[in-house]
Amino acid sequence: MSPLKFYKSEKVALFIDGANLFATARALGFDIDYKRLQEFFSSQCALIRSFYYTALVEDQEYSPIRPLVDWLDYNGYTMVTKPTKEFTDSAGRRKIKGNMDIELAIDVMEMAAYVEHIVLFSGDGDFRRLVEAIQRRGVRVTVVSTLRSQPSMIADELRRQADVFIDLEELRGLISREHGERGTPRPQRAVSPAPHADDDFDDDDEYDDDEYEDEDENEGENEVEGEVYDDEPEHEER
Repeated sequence: MSPLKFYKSEKVALFIDGANLFATARALGFDIDYKRLQEFFSSQCALIRSFYYTALVEDQEYSPIRPLVDWLDYNGYTMVTKPTKEFTDSAGRRKIKGNMDIELAIDVMEMAAYVEHIVLFSGDGDFRRLVEAIQRRGVRVTVVSTLRSQPSMIADELRRQADVFIDLEELRGLISREHGERGTPRPQRAVSPAPHADDDFDDDDEYDDDEYEDEDENEGENEVEGEVYDDEPEHEER
């Protein structure tokens, strides 16, 4: 039985906080198959649009997230990206930020006039006021995150505000990538080279993977806690 509470003819839009969903799925120990996710929601309601938000590091010779971004762009998702911003803090450490909250909030407010139900894939408590605002316009909101990780990935205030909360674990069998399957590019935790040995990625939000911190400053490489994918998208699915 589906954990979703949709009317069959209900107009629905998906809003996916890419870094947050990746971190949530990883905490639960599985990978998202975005083809299965799209097909599943399309079978449950009148799916109008699926938005995916992520920041990209533009000065890398190869971006490990690019295969996923390209695959989603060719397969029915509306991609919203922007370059990360780099700065140096007072301690001389290099910082990289890529927050997509404003872009997501603007798109939700615009789409609220055309849909009846919004599904937000994020546990970020900063979205509570956004959810409240579109609820006042008569739009129902479902939030997808998890309580089953340690620590929990969902902010309590966001969970309370949502009309419906669905634990991502309940969707595992419906949207997870099956072993040996080659559909969407596969996410993995990976090490990506950085131009400076003392680069630092600092996380300022418990529910947000927008900033990252290098845990070992003695290493010549940084482990970026974001969405990293190693498989190339299959061209025949375009």
